[in-house]
Amino acid sequence: MAKGLLGIEDLERAEIEAILARAKDFQPLQNRSNKRLDLLRGRMIVNLFFEASTRTRTSFEIAAKRLGADAVSITASGSSVAKGESLVDTLNTLAAMKPDAIVMRHAASGAPHFLSRHLPAPIVNAGDGTHEHPTQALLDALTILDHRQSLEGLRVAIIGDIVHSRVARSNIYLLSKFGAGIVLCGPASLLPPKMDRLAPGARITYDMREAIENADVIMMLRVQLERQNESPFPASEYYPFYGLQVEHLHLAKPDVLVMHPGPINRGREIASDVADSQRSVILNQVENGIAVRMAVLERIMN
Repeated sequence: MAKGLLGIEDLERAEIEAILARAKDFQPLQNRSNKRLDLLRGRMIVNLFFEASTRTRTSFEIAAKRLGADAVSITASGSSVAKGESLVDTLNTLAAMKPDAIVMRHAASGAPHFLSRHLPAPIVNAGDGTHEHPTQALLDALTILDHRQSLEGLRVAIIGDIVHSRVARSNIYLLSKFGAGIVLCGPASLLPPKMDRLAPGARITYDMREAIENADVIMMLRVQLERQNESPFPASEYYPFYGLQVEHLHLAKPDVLVMHPGPINRGREIASDVADSQRSVILNQVENGIAVRMAVLERIMN
């Protein structure tokens, strides 16, 4: 792995397998009374979040503390960025603090890469614009492997706002490296015809029922209205065509896994009785986020 973790696209399959294997080692910590290890004792990790986040930021904080590191969180609203400070000046300030690693989320695609070129500390991309969200794809893979022997040969349907989704991109890159079959589905305004070129064998359909048929995994995505100047699809029409409902599950494999990176908009992307069903592994994804981020932080700092 190059310095830090900027994306899935450039990772080798063996590197991904090593991270997932180490994350499995950390999974049992969830059920222990003493969850703290001292693997990164004395290290300082800065969580730099220029976009709102609950799951990702919190799990990175927990991951750092469980490894014995000190974690400092900085949000855009609580930083000098809100006073007009440029990203370059923010970087210089961070460099003076000499952190051992920086976890960064930013609305601009490529912002963590810019950071990585100018700072000696390893950078973890916690989501950059519409580009990538590598740790989300890793925790999704770990969640699938908790229920399946392999990713090889699985039929995975990714449904929703594909064009704005960094989660979709990272999952497409990862799943294709392991031989999974990927079906991308959404309204035409949210699914450009060239998106299937991100991975060999990926295909596009605008029919949700076709996408779900015989699926092993259904990944639902949030409609990211904050990245759109105007709604590309009327809200009242989205759910009937692209919201996951109970009757859809009968088209998939009997043991299909239902996933969602969160936050969930119930009644828009997914029905409550599906999100809370036995087929849903959404809470498992959240739990696995800590183990995966522990594995990533340990790897880039050692």
